[in-house]
Parts: sequence; C-alpha cells; structure tokens
Amino acid sequence: MPPAAPAWRRVLLKLSGEALMGSRDFGVDPAMVTQIATEVSQVHSMGVEMALVIGGGNIFRGVAGSQSGMDRVTADQMGMLATLINALALQDSLEHMSVTTRVLSAVEIRSVAEPFIRRRAIRHLEKGRVIILAGGTGNPYFTTDSAAALRAMEVRAEVILKATKVDGIYTADPRKDPTATRLPRLRYLEVLERGLKVMDATAISLCMDNKMPIVVFNLLEPGNIRRIIMGEQIGSVVEESPS
Repeated sequence: MPPAAPAWRRVLLKLSGEALMGSRDFGVDPAMVTQIATEVSQVHSMGVEMALVIGGGNIFRGVAGSQSGMDRVTADQMGMLATLINALALQDSLEHMSVTTRVLSAVEIRSVAEPFIRRRAIRHLEKGRVIILAGGTGNPYFTTDSAAALRAMEVRAEVILKATKVDGIYTADPRKDPTATRLPRLRYLEVLERGLKVMDATAISLCMDNKMPIVVFNLLEPGNIRRIIMGEQIGSVVEESPS
C-alpha cells in the first residue's frame, strides 16, 4: 500500500521568537533551533514547500519597548531586526542538515538577507528551497502574526501552521486556568468575538477575508508538524465553516 500523500503541498509555519528560547530566559537555545530545523527538514524531504515566519520576542519585543517609554516606531524596528537574528540562526541549522534555505527580509540588509520580493519568494519555493521570512511586514505597529497572514496570501500557501506551547486553542490559558477546555474547531468570527489569543485581530481578519485555514498546535511535541502535514487531527483548526 503506497504511503499517504501530504494534506498540503505549500505551508507557512509561524514561529514565535520565544519558541527558539527553549528552556532559557532569553536569546537562542541551539538545541531548540536544531529540534525545529529537524522537523522542518523532515517535512521538506516529503516534497512539501515550506515558508517560515519568525518573531523576535526572545530578543526584543517592540510593544514592551514602547510601554517602557521608547518611541513605538523605533521599538518596532528593533523588534524587526531581532527576527532577522532568529532567521539566520534557523537558516544555519537547516543548512547544516543540507536543506537549501533563503532568508528574505522586509527590512533591507542585503549583506545578510535577500529583500522580500514576492515573485522571488515563490520561485525559491518552486525550486525546493525553504524560505524564512524575516522583518515582519517591514512596518511598525504590525505584529509578526500579521506578517504571517500577509505572507501566506502572497506566496499562495494553503494553510498557516501556528506553533505554540499548548496543544491548541482553549477557552482560557490552560497554564493558568485548570477549567479551560480545548476547542478543536472554530470559525474566524468566533475567535474574534470571544477574544481568543490565537493571533492578533488583524491577522485573523486577513485570514477570514481570504479563507486561509489556521492550525494551532504544540511545537514542543516532537513530530507534530509532520503529523499535521499528513492530515492527522492535531491541535485546533480555525476556518470558515468547521465541519
């Protein structure tokens, strides 16, 4: 019996900067970067085209900087540069696994990353390269969640995989509220109306307008990315009309 085919052929994986911290309180944990790269490499070897958007919260968060008195635009620009540091760390790990990778940045730093050009990004995917999209949207006041939604539309991804530290979407934070229950499937409007902390409202609205499904899953469980790609019901799904 032939092996099952992947459920999607082109996916966008959204990683928070905090995901790269592992057990650390700050910065990049090489072991965690290796774990993520290994999973991405496994999925890539199945012929799935992979685009990654990564945050920078393990190094600097623009919102936190502005709340402490820093100019919001300057703080967000610092956050964008933090995402580039994370992207380079992940690229290095992937290329040690012989996965050809390109970092494309919305903030132009040509000596270390290509500028994000939509057609070039799609061409990289078509050639079998993993692309890491850094710099957010390139604009202040927009989160990397919004960047993930925007880039998913631009590169024509079929789904957004939103990596978290819990196994889906809950009615409340399960780490703080023991009565919180997991919601396996729900609609975009339900996420917005209930104020569920999945992605920010801009990202959810953009996905709703373009019918882009979102799978929220636990990144810390090894093998979850591959399981989702193979069609297993992992985590929670946000879509227009859940079945």
